[in-house]
Amino acid sequence: DRAAGFYYPPTVITGLTNDSRTAREEIFGPVETVLGFDTEEEALRIANDSPYGLAGMLFTQNLDRAHRMAARWRAGTVWINCFFERDLRLPFGGEGASGLGREGGQYSRDFFTEPRAVTLRLRG
Repeated sequence: DRAAGFYYPPTVITGLTNDSRTAREEIFGPVETVLGFDTEEEALRIANDSPYGLAGMLFTQNLDRAHRMAARWRAGTVWINCFFERDLRLPFGGEGASGLGREGGQYSRDFFTEPRAVTLRLRG
């Protein structure tokens, strides 16, 4: 019974621009705004025109394109031809308003600890 709680059906929004609120803000739920593009440059401009940068996904059969796009995409993680496949030894975290620092593997030790230096003079 969905009437007892909050439920929003999966929704795809089209026909808007990158200036629309649904494209600019993080929406946690089954809602996606789909924006069209004609070139790699336009796709990168749209993807990087955001204060957020947790992750991005690229689906392509062109390995050269995958490398070009991933190198210029401002996101902490770029998944190519997949989604949310993670090796926990690799760094994970966002850029911009989507996070600070990285966690995962050796990065977790630095992210979740506060190093402290203590200096003690034993004799005059």
